[in-house]
Amino acid sequence: QVQLVESGGGLMQAGGSLRLSCAASGGTFSSHGMAMGWFRQAPGKEREFVAATITWSTYSADSVKGRFTISRDNAKSTVFLQMNSLKPEDTAIYYCAAHLGWGTPESIQNPLWWRSWGQGTQVTVSS
Repeated sequence: QVQLVESGGGLMQAGGSLRLSCAASGGTFSSHGMAMGWFRQAPGKEREFVAATITWSTYSADSVKGRFTISRDNAKSTVFLQMNSLKPEDTAIYYCAAHLGWGTPESIQNPLWWRSWGQGTQVTVSS
């Protein structure tokens, strides 16, 4: 079982940047096929896909393309989410997720596909 701990959330004005980190332990983070992802959930809304990385491929939601970038440091068992040009609608709790196994671009966007979750970190963007 992989344990995930997110950090880096906070309050930011619109147009600003934040970098989220997710430290993984208890699993083979650098293994071929360990998928890592970010989801977010705003009050009263369902959890939605933000971005994911599997091996050398990355995927991101249309709503964050060009603004958010996912990356990973296998040596440190950490995945990052660089968020630029933040908007008030980006306000949500951001969750890190992990899954050891192959997925399609469609399956990785489904929260049910992911096996491990972090506790979440709050991101608030003021206008």
